[in-house]
Amino acid sequence: MAKIVFLVFLFILFLFGIIQSNQTIDICFNNHCFSTEVVKTEQKREKGLMFRENMDLGKGMLFVFDKERERSFWMKNVLFPLDIIWIDQDKEIVFIKKNAQPCKDLCEGIKPNKKAKYVLEINAGAVDEIGISVGDKLEFRRKSFIDKFPF
Repeated sequence: MAKIVFLVFLFILFLFGIIQSNQTIDICFNNHCFSTEVVKTEQKREKGLMFRENMDLGKGMLFVFDKERERSFWMKNVLFPLDIIWIDQDKEIVFIKKNAQPCKDLCEGIKPNKKAKYVLEINAGAVDEIGISVGDKLEFRRKSFIDKFPF
């Protein structure tokens, strides 16, 4: 019996590890939601969307930082154009860079003079298609454990 309890405990820890390492969250504004991959560690933030061939429609990557400050992003080794959205601690959009283009060698950073706690990357064109603009507020909706592992 103790062995079964121990195995169940390990299984739960394993699932918890998956949730923590591949955390997703829905980000919604203007009645439209994006299922986003949450990136919190420095190592994952540095890699971002580099070397990925594409991103499915309705998906995104959310970079989460501990403190609100000016954030610089670049498109080095990103293989497709993006709309990049800077968001402050109050979940208000403070800056948008539409159609940021990939670069390989000399890459200039995109650094708005605005403080942000979050930066969202979505497929280029989505900002105009949905009508997202500076000043819009967004809502974070966590995906539940059941949504991730229906059993």
